[in-house]
Amino acid sequence: MAGKPKKRSLTIAGHRTSISLEDDFWNALHEMGKAQARSVPDLIAEIDAGRGSSGLSSAIRSAILSFYRTKLNASEFKPGQD
Repeated sequence: MAGKPKKRSLTIAGHRTSISLEDDFWNALHEMGKAQARSVPDLIAEIDAGRGSSGLSSAIRSAILSFYRTKLNASEFKPGQD
């Protein structure tokens, strides 16, 4: 994993905010956006709208994990196989 979190500023639902994530998570957000033909701010806005009481950075990390778990489950890879 890539070091310390990096803070980036963006606008979500008309409000400026800053989000701190490690480079690997920023890169994963860009991959998610590309796979879904959506912008990173659009993805973050959707995550923000559905996050409930959890912090935004944590909700983003969870959404990324869910995205990759879905991709993994769609593949033929099964844990424990070589």
